[in-house]
Amino acid sequence: MNGILVVDKPKGITSHDVVDAVRRRFRIKKVGHAGTLDPLATGVLVLLVGAATKLSGRLMSEDKEYEVVMTLGRRTKTGDADGEVILENGDFSGVTPEKVKTALAKFSGEIYQTPPMTSAIKYQGKKLYELARKGIEIKREPRPVTIKGMDMLEFNPPDVRIRIKCSKGTYVRVLCDDVGLELGCGAYVSNIRRTRSGDFPINEAVEFEKLRTTTRKELGLLLKNADYYKFKTT
Repeated sequence: MNGILVVDKPKGITSHDVVDAVRRRFRIKKVGHAGTLDPLATGVLVLLVGAATKLSGRLMSEDKEYEVVMTLGRRTKTGDADGEVILENGDFSGVTPEKVKTALAKFSGEIYQTPPMTSAIKYQGKKLYELARKGIEIKREPRPVTIKGMDMLEFNPPDVRIRIKCSKGTYVRVLCDDVGLELGCGAYVSNIRRTRSGDFPINEAVEFEKLRTTTRKELGLLLKNADYYKFKTT
């Protein structure tokens, strides 16, 4: 049982919950991933089964695409709806579609982001989010990422729906927080959905709930052959 399984992860569970469920359900010892999604996020989660786990590094480095609802008028410590509010009722009455598009354009191309304390980056053997839970904050160095496209899909204040195409390592919440600051009213992510990871779009993903009733034989038919991606160079 070897190959790539693209799952549509639902909200409220971790990526590791999905990995563990597949491992237990189909009695497979080796199941990995090509980039996690946190509990708030939904969408494309690429699972690597059996020998395909060797492709983790390569597939994890691929570009990602997201559809995000950015809510104006509030900043939170984590950049999403679950975080502590640090700015409430910012005035977004003057924000127009044109101003949003202008703000988005300022963050295209290569930019530098400071990783949030909620990230999984390690510091002296500890993940930053583990330190954050203890109330510890450390200095983080900005890192380069590439924003390959940001398009406004819908303007319905206070919500603005945008599509983001970006390199690996991009923190979408940090990006939306920065856009909110550029607009002068603050913003946070109220919904985030990964619609593509590398070569794998959302329309090729199987719903997580469907896996609960999928047989081992049916799983074999869902797995993508990993050989192509093993030798893929572009």
